[in-house]
Amino acid sequence: MYRIIVINPGSTSTKLAFFEDDKEQYTDSLSHSREELLAFSSITDQFDFRAKFVENFIQKNKIKLDQVDAFVGRGGLLRPVESGTYRVDSAMLHDLKVGIMGEHASNLGGILADYFAAKVSKPAYIVDPVVVDELDDVSRFSGHPAIPRKSIFHALNQKAVARRVANELGIKYEELNLIVAHLGGGISIAAHKKGRIVDVNDALEGDGPFSPERTGGLPVGDLVRLCFSGKYSKKEIFKQLRGQGGLVAYLGTNSVEEVQRKIAEGDPYARDIYKAMIIQVSKSIAALSAIFQGNVDAIILTGGICNDDNVVNSIKQNVSFIAVIYVIPGEKELQALAAGALRILRGEENEKSYEGTHRI
Repeated sequence: MYRIIVINPGSTSTKLAFFEDDKEQYTDSLSHSREELLAFSSITDQFDFRAKFVENFIQKNKIKLDQVDAFVGRGGLLRPVESGTYRVDSAMLHDLKVGIMGEHASNLGGILADYFAAKVSKPAYIVDPVVVDELDDVSRFSGHPAIPRKSIFHALNQKAVARRVANELGIKYEELNLIVAHLGGGISIAAHKKGRIVDVNDALEGDGPFSPERTGGLPVGDLVRLCFSGKYSKKEIFKQLRGQGGLVAYLGTNSVEEVQRKIAEGDPYARDIYKAMIIQVSKSIAALSAIFQGNVDAIILTGGICNDDNVVNSIKQNVSFIAVIYVIPGEKELQALAAGALRILRGEENEKSYEGTHRI
């Protein structure tokens, strides 16, 4: 039996689990308010804050660290890599800490996994980091050669739910055309073509639909004028794009539940903002169907926002003409992380080296 601790820091939460083989024994999740996170000037400054939650989880469930076989964290903003399970090494830690490709809470996944693994000299891994890059060459063109499109998205959960639906259909993932929409603190909508994610919006820095805390795509000219208005520093602009955009910018909260409460109380502005987010998601799904010339085997809706039946039903009304829709609320990232580490421990798959890997 292999014992695995899973650490998944997200933009609005920290989720933890303890697995024995593929069986989840303990799990916990702590939501973080916008006010809590505003106290930290950078993602790495949140290390002690998040590590304390991990320590409490270990103590509460009486987990003996020396009996844990591996620690696995959600992969962060690294240099683009192929899909797989990677051993945390010094090069990876450096790139996560300096934010080589930008700042996101997922950067702390590998750092925290390594910190606790080092206490007992056990391996630390990440699985399918957010920078998995399988884009078609034509998907990289943005409209200007100085600004190529990037692959930064919820790779872990996207791959996990796509394979789950493939299993339900009894068809290999590598034989299907799928559109997967992950709706959470950030939103990513991807085209899965025969096992490869050939197109996806940059879910971090201003592309695709707006989300609870990110702006998504903005009118470019107006954004340039805002940057040179003298009102904001570069750091402040980036905070508005990721962390203080979307629902936060419009309604002052990243909580979907709070927005739903406003709507239930008759707030027309909250209703229209929420409706706009749903329409933008629907338009992105429909746009990706063009890649398959309409031959889409299934659309998958996943992520925390899919717990809202009103959102799911509205998207279904908008795009069900394209393909059958599967709904997998929440995310299966904890299970996917544990499964990635378990494949390595069982010798079913070879671990990959970030330091020595071919970077795309």
